[in-house]
Amino acid sequence: MIESDIAPGVVDVHAHWLPRELFHLPPGSPFGRMHDRDGELYLGTVPLSIRATAMSDMPAIRADMRRARVGVRVLSAPPFAFPVHDADGAEDYVATFNTALAEVVASSEGTLVGLGMVTFGHPGRTTAQLEQLAGTPGIAGVAIPPLLGSESLDRGPLHHVLAEAARLDLAVLVHPMQLPRPEWPDYYLVNLIGNPVETATAVASALLGGVLEELPRLRLCFVHAGGCSAGLLGRWTHAWHARADVRSGSTRPPAESFEKLWFDTVAHDPPLLTLLRGHAGAGRIVCGSDYPFDMAEPDPVRFALTHGVTEGELVASAREFLGLTSLR
Repeated sequence: MIESDIAPGVVDVHAHWLPRELFHLPPGSPFGRMHDRDGELYLGTVPLSIRATAMSDMPAIRADMRRARVGVRVLSAPPFAFPVHDADGAEDYVATFNTALAEVVASSEGTLVGLGMVTFGHPGRTTAQLEQLAGTPGIAGVAIPPLLGSESLDRGPLHHVLAEAARLDLAVLVHPMQLPRPEWPDYYLVNLIGNPVETATAVASALLGGVLEELPRLRLCFVHAGGCSAGLLGRWTHAWHARADVRSGSTRPPAESFEKLWFDTVAHDPPLLTLLRGHAGAGRIVCGSDYPFDMAEPDPVRFALTHGVTEGELVASAREFLGLTSLR
C-alpha cells in the first residue's frame, strides 16, 4: 500500500535487496547459503561478481541510484531467496524479510518502494501474507518466480497469488530463478538461456491460460524484457489460430493480451527493446536495472532513453504498474 506519492524521476522497478541477516536464504534453498567472503558475495561456492555491500547496504543502493539518475527504486528479494520449498522456517524467513523491507522503505522519503515475498505451500497462509503486504505502507506488491515445479501462472500456487493480488490491488513482479538444467552446465547458460526461457514460459502460461481475461485488474510485470517472449509472440499467435488445444484456455489471441502486461527494459539489445515496445505498446515498458547483479543494465535510464523510450513513458508506466494511477 503506497499511502503517499513517491519521489519524482524515473522508477527502476527491478532491483534487488536482502539484509545480511537473511543471507543464509530460506530453508530448503537449492542454491546453498549466500555469504560474504572478503567483501565479495558468494552463492554457495559460486561467486556472484558483486560486492556484498551492494546487496544489503542502503548507502550503496543510494549511491547507485544517484549515479544512474534513478529517482525511485523498487526493491525485491533476489530470486534465490524465494521460499519455493514448504520447509519449516520458511514462513519466519518471509516475515523477517517483509518487515525489514517495510522499515527501509518507510525511512526513504518516497525514494524506495517494496515488493514483498510470500510462501506457497498453503493457500490460506499465502493469502494472509498478501493481505499483510497490502496493508503495509510503502509496499506495492509481491515478487514471485515464474515456475513452481511443473506449474506456472495459470494454475496452482502461483495462480492463487495472482488471483489474490488482483483482489487486493497488489502489483506482481515475475522474476526467473535460474533453475539448473543438465543441458546447461557450462558458459553460464543456466542464466543466459535459462532465465529468458523461464520467463517466456510464464508469459505464455498467462496469455494462453486466459489469466488476463480472468483477472482484468491484475498488474503483472515480467523482467529481462519478458525473456524471449517478444520474439515468440508471432509463433504463439499463429498456433492459437491454427490449433484448438493452444486456444483451449483463452478467448483472446496472445498478441491482444500481451498488451495488458508490463515489461522492463533489461533487454541488453536495442532491437529487442524496439520489438518489445512495438508488441506491448509504449505504456507498458518500465525501467529496470537488475541491480546489483553482473547481468544488470549498468545505465538503465540512459539505455531506455537512447533507444526509443521517453522519460514520460517510463514514469507513467511505472506509476500505473505500482497502482499510483488508475488502469486505463
